[in-house]
Amino acid sequence: MGKSGEKMFIGQYEHAVDEKGRLAVPAKFRRALKEGAVITKGLDGCLFLFPEAKFKKMAESIGQLPYTKSSARLYARLILAGASDVEFDKQGRVIVPGYLRDYASLKTAAIVIGLYDRIEVWSKSKWQALVEKIEPRAGEISEELSELGV
Repeated sequence: MGKSGEKMFIGQYEHAVDEKGRLAVPAKFRRALKEGAVITKGLDGCLFLFPEAKFKKMAESIGQLPYTKSSARLYARLILAGASDVEFDKQGRVIVPGYLRDYASLKTAAIVIGLYDRIEVWSKSKWQALVEKIEPRAGEISEELSELGV
């Protein structure tokens, strides 16, 4: 949690995905998700895990997009149709629905990362491939973002 009470997710963790599709969520993330959480298809082949309140705000924004635009319909289908409420068991695990495990290629190992206002869940192999692709470009990416004021 940030100083003003907002939920902030940071860090990287590796967790197993068992045969029933259960995934442990890091304890520090669970505390910020105690009021509810939603998991959905993310971008780049990962899953997004949001606090329920954040997901509702995002869904409202998506609902305001003109359904006459193809890209708005496609984005709504990706994010909203792929969404599922999650509940934590006593061990701090959530069940990731099969269609989401298939989408993200989650088999036995997952990388769970905090990205400020959301959590991303990656298959270990996809995450490693992404890191290998972006780390050599870190300077270039930083320079591009500095032009945007970051």
